[in-house]
Amino acid sequence: MLLGLAFTAAAQPAAERAGADAAPGTCKAIRASGNPQYPPYLWPEGGDGRSGRLVGAAAELAQWIGREIGIPIEVHYIGPWGRVQQEVRAGKLDAIVGAFYTQARTEYMDYIHPPFRETRSVIWVGPQGSLHYRRWSDLEGRRGATVINNSFGEAFDRYARDKLDIQQLPSLEQAIQMLQRGRVDYLVYEDSPGEAYLARLGVKGVRQLQPAVASENLYVTLSHRSPCNTPEIRGRLQRAMYRFAHKPRLMDEFVGRAQALWRKPGE
Repeated sequence: MLLGLAFTAAAQPAAERAGADAAPGTCKAIRASGNPQYPPYLWPEGGDGRSGRLVGAAAELAQWIGREIGIPIEVHYIGPWGRVQQEVRAGKLDAIVGAFYTQARTEYMDYIHPPFRETRSVIWVGPQGSLHYRRWSDLEGRRGATVINNSFGEAFDRYARDKLDIQQLPSLEQAIQMLQRGRVDYLVYEDSPGEAYLARLGVKGVRQLQPAVASENLYVTLSHRSPCNTPEIRGRLQRAMYRFAHKPRLMDEFVGRAQALWRKPGE
């Protein structure tokens, strides 16, 4: 009897270990996406999304992480940013490469630490803009615009909901056009992606104001409903991100190549 109990006690951890080792086998590839209007980090290959792929610095980061963890990460174009978040919530997408932290998003996805980039969100004004901005309260009573489902950090998001009039539009290009035409007084968007779009569209006279509205970190995330969201794979991802954090020049290289690619017509 004692021998049987000893055998059972020894066999149980072995079975648990076998199950844990087998779990990653259900995850042959990580299906990821992100904000498709976010150069130099992400945009549709070819400019129209027909290939079904996103390219840019975050896509190159995903390839690097995939090699580190031994599981390929495929960065797909599936539509606008709002749809990406819906797909992750439903478990139809495994991951996002490039998301700000909000408490609401933790209800349906896990954040992998540390982040891979810090970005600045700023106020943009048009050629005829007369806005004198120094603090959030200077935006009260003015008409603003941004892209639907964008977040600029929980503090500013909360202030904007309570105090500001910010219209959410389907695309950054549409928001820039409204700013140029004077239909809104300001645009809220990140600095590097905004500059990339203005350069690509040949827009003159639109400028950013200081100080920044917020500085937020970009993270890789995993859907709670993804079969790839296991303790073992989360551990691999976190170890990879820590290694990446100790290679600060690597992200600069990814961004530099992405900026060059974005500037090529038709890419």
